[in-house]
Amino acid sequence: MTPPVGGGTTTGAQPPVPYSDVSTWQPLRLRVFRTLWIAQFVSNVGGWMQTVGAQWLITQESGSAGLIALVQTAASLPVLLLGIPAGALADIVDRRKLLLAAQVLMFTAAGLLAALTALGRMDAYGVLTLTFVLGCGTALMNPAWQAIQPELVPREQIPAAAALGGVNMNLARAIGPAVGGVVVALAGTATVFAVNAASFLVTLGALATWHRQARPDPMGAERILPALRAGNRYVRNAPRVRRVLGRSLLFVPCAAALWALLPVVARKQLGMGAGGYGVLLGAVGVGAVGGAALLPQVRKRWSSNTALAAGGILFAVTLALLAVVRVSWLVGVVLLFSGIAWVGVLSMLNAQMQVTSPGWVRARSLAFYLTIFQGGMAIGAAVWGKVADGIGLVPTLLVAAAVLAAASLAGLMLAVPDTPLDRSVSMHWAAPTMVLEPSEDDEQVLVTIEYVVRAHNADRFIAAMRAEGRSRLRTGAVSWDLYRDGTDPDTYLEVFVVASWKEHLRQHSGRLTGFDRETEERARALVDPDHPFRVTHYLPARRSSPP
Repeated sequence: MTPPVGGGTTTGAQPPVPYSDVSTWQPLRLRVFRTLWIAQFVSNVGGWMQTVGAQWLITQESGSAGLIALVQTAASLPVLLLGIPAGALADIVDRRKLLLAAQVLMFTAAGLLAALTALGRMDAYGVLTLTFVLGCGTALMNPAWQAIQPELVPREQIPAAAALGGVNMNLARAIGPAVGGVVVALAGTATVFAVNAASFLVTLGALATWHRQARPDPMGAERILPALRAGNRYVRNAPRVRRVLGRSLLFVPCAAALWALLPVVARKQLGMGAGGYGVLLGAVGVGAVGGAALLPQVRKRWSSNTALAAGGILFAVTLALLAVVRVSWLVGVVLLFSGIAWVGVLSMLNAQMQVTSPGWVRARSLAFYLTIFQGGMAIGAAVWGKVADGIGLVPTLLVAAAVLAAASLAGLMLAVPDTPLDRSVSMHWAAPTMVLEPSEDDEQVLVTIEYVVRAHNADRFIAAMRAEGRSRLRTGAVSWDLYRDGTDPDTYLEVFVVASWKEHLRQHSGRLTGFDRETEERARALVDPDHPFRVTHYLPARRSSPP
């Protein structure tokens, strides 16, 4: 590593782009984004139709709130188990090919579910098993699907694209459940499952028409285990990412009570059939579409921190109202506001993850977010279903509302800043010149940098170096520290260990961003200009010949 002054370059440099006044609908003007968005919508409609069919089949067989809630758990649990490895996979293989493979898996599982149901060979546990397989396909697909969004739209449109993702899911929720309920009533659950299988063919066709320009890593693809470790280190040392994940963890498990218990509200509290339940889910979807349209105005008037808290409290209020309202049309109105809150919170969190994570680790960062989201849905749905079996529906909804309101207020302490970060690739470290030939994969590398800093700059330098240490750890270092010379207090030694020489070369060739460069420059500005800092690379000592 060499000083970032004179000799480095910034690739694809661009100024940080804040949330802007871009219309929510603007990304739909781009052909590739529009094609994939429509295909995703068709698939989501099929998915919501299947959810109605699966939950209604189990409702008819057992009526157990616990078993009904497990449909959501079976769909979401695979993301908890496979989401992080899937994120690493999406960062090291061609994302288009991974998406195609996931669609084939889901088509196969959905087709099998339809065929066995039509033959009368499907019971509640079979539905849960194949729903779990479908969830495995979703787990493989989601990080790659989220990570390709910056390839489809300009950076300033990423928040709008994230909101459109919420619109897509919730517009499908507005249509799919209602259509699914009608199809169940008229043609049976097997037909619903067959429609879902066909929807995956639409997505396969759209992906086949997308001619993605793959950009192979000049250093070769990362191996899966080092990639997993690198992603984990990045998330641990990225404070803003951790805050977004924390806010997700405070919202999703409590909000899962709505999706877990709404079938029970429809059947037992309102006396509705499958069609009525679909209409209730549709009301949530309609509210979500309206909420997405309002998002630019919300972002203009409120900070993300305030808007996230307000959205959580609004959702909590709707849960409490569901517990006491017994009039079907009033429940529909309440669910409109549930949809507004749901899409508002999740779109803001998703947009933060998209614009905060650099390209080399984006899918892995998003995998952590999706794991918390789907894992929170899976565990939350199972917990609220069991609680409802134990203490009843109304008390469970009230408890979920109270916990969510408290969590939303507590979330204000995990502020999510709106200031943008420059995540463009910055190659400001020139290639190191080595005499010894390093082993690329198997041996750690010790890097030391010596600085001279005058006493009046010492405190500011130490604070700036702590931020720089997090940058080292995010991009490849497994340990980092800063030492001060006991005999010469103006002399400091930065020491960090990188997992391998190849990992260190990845720091040089694409992992550093404009934000990392700014962090370094703040510390370098405090170094004594008369004493240039010195960088040294230490390799494991090896004998050059037998003794």
